Amino acid sequence: MFGSPQRGVNAYAKVGLETGIAAASPHKLIVMLYDGAIVAILNGMTHMKAGHIEEKGKAISKAIQIIDNGLRASLDREVGGDIARNLDALYEYMSSRLLMANLQNSTEILEEVRGLLADLRDTWKQIGDEPTGAAPLRSPSMANG
Repeated sequence: MFGSPQRGVNAYAKVGLETGIAAASPHKLIVMLYDGAIVAILNGMTHMKAGHIEEKGKAISKAIQIIDNGLRASLDREVGGDIARNLDALYEYMSSRLLMANLQNSTEILEEVRGLLADLRDTWKQIGDEPTGAAPLRSPSMANG
C-alpha cells in the first residue's frame, strides 16, 4: 500500500536536490556539477577496487555525462574566448581519460581526472567567493540620506 521506505527516502532526496538546484545561482550550479563528477569518479574507484564491473561502468559513465552534458555544454565559446576553448579541450581530455580508465581498470587515471576536477572546482569556488570589485549596492534608505 505505501511502497518501500527506500522509495520514500529516494523521493525525498530527489526533491531536496531539485530544490537546491532551483535555488542555486549559475555559479553554484557549476560547483554542483564539479561535485557530482568527483563523487561519480570516487564511486567508480570504489566499484573498480571491489570488482563490481557494471557499477564501475555506470559510475564512470555518469562522470563523463556530467563533464560532457553539464560542464562542456555550459561553456560559452564566443564570450569565453581562449579560456572557454581551453576548458573545452580539458573537458574533452578528461572524458577520454575516463573512457581509458574504464577500459583499463585504472584507478590511477581516475585519480588524475578527479584531481583535475577538484582543482577546477576549488578555483571556480574561489572566483565566486571573491568580491567583484564593483561599488557596493546602496539600500534605498542610504540613497535618500
